[in-house]
Amino acid sequence: MRLLLVEDDTMIGESVLDLLRDEGYAVDWVKDGDIALSVLETEQYDLILLDLGLPKCDGLTVLRTLRDRKSQTPVLVATARDAIAQRIEGLDTGADDYIVKPFSPRELLARLRALLRRTRPSEPVVAAVPAPDLEAGAHLYSFGPFTLDTSAWRLLREGLEVAVSSGEVALLRLFVEHPRRVLSRDHLVEWLKGYERGAFDRSIDVRVTRLRRKIESDPAHPVYIRTVRGEGYLFNPQGESA
Repeated sequence: MRLLLVEDDTMIGESVLDLLRDEGYAVDWVKDGDIALSVLETEQYDLILLDLGLPKCDGLTVLRTLRDRKSQTPVLVATARDAIAQRIEGLDTGADDYIVKPFSPRELLARLRALLRRTRPSEPVVAAVPAPDLEAGAHLYSFGPFTLDTSAWRLLREGLEVAVSSGEVALLRLFVEHPRRVLSRDHLVEWLKGYERGAFDRSIDVRVTRLRRKIESDPAHPVYIRTVRGEGYLFNPQGESA
């Protein structure tokens, strides 16, 4: 998931940036409304976290301009302006949700998740049936009883959602898109840097182990991710015997 953070307060911006990247979001951060509008002319985002009290061009103007451009990108307005009238003005201008500063990190993440669920286009879930190869739709990959939906960043097991972090989804996405290919630890680190701040080599083995526990925990199911000693990891959608 790619997010744009529009916030001029350095302390708040750094805190939110760290929080979102730790959750696996890819985040760009700009500090004034003019830059935000310029960036949004050429870049696409899954969600915008927008402060209202911005220099050069205020948040409401950014929001109004965005909607005038017919952009449907969801916008979560974050501001210290807590008057009811100002909340209504933001929502009427085109905001999809509203959070008042100071906010808790847990509330911010919950609102982001809820907004992304509401605004993502729904797609039919492909039945996760065993197959000799990956069954791939535009964004759906099935292996064994699992279906990975890369557009919604969800992992399903026989239609039920599996609790995985954004970083684990990003890692699994790399594996399913490169089946039967040995991926080096360096490759995995570089890939995760786009989704998680501070991804580094020593953490890769831990991350892969956590992911394997979630897709290989049932003894009846095969091993999908194999360690290739001295080289990295290999994903086999058919699975291998433990």
